[in-house]
Amino acid sequence: MDELIVQGEISSKIVTLRGKQVMLDRDLAVLYHVKPIRLREQVKRNSKRFPDDFMFQLSENEVKIMVSQNAIPSKQHLGGALPYVFTEQGIYMLATVLKSDVAIDVNIAIMRTFTKLREFSKHYNALAKQIIEVERKSDKQYKELRKALDELVSSSRLVDEKVMGFLK
Repeated sequence: MDELIVQGEISSKIVTLRGKQVMLDRDLAVLYHVKPIRLREQVKRNSKRFPDDFMFQLSENEVKIMVSQNAIPSKQHLGGALPYVFTEQGIYMLATVLKSDVAIDVNIAIMRTFTKLREFSKHYNALAKQIIEVERKSDKQYKELRKALDELVSSSRLVDEKVMGFLK
């Protein structure tokens, strides 16, 4: 149960930016039980370990979008600085620069959460394909039914016209 709560808490902090699933430095700091400024200091001291595909800094516009989409409550939530975000690989790398027991446990939980999200995504994609196929078949059947009904209505009008014409 405790592991599920932790994974739920972690998965709620994973957002998609620039086409990548990432976590904000502030959220990671809370999980690791360190101040965000300390986490950023460790990253800056080990900057060679964090190439652009592992970590990047958000732009003002991206922060505004996150606020407007309620991914974060406000810009002040970030502490005034433009946040850094970490991809899954960047979070792996954080394990090498943050060496506390808490950091190790949290990293393990984060990696498990990313794995579960990937598994869910595979199942979701398969389900989405099945739904699209059912909709396609249903749409084809609907069109065939509509055509048959239109023909039936047209032929009944012809019969009605003949009957009316015959009675006069």
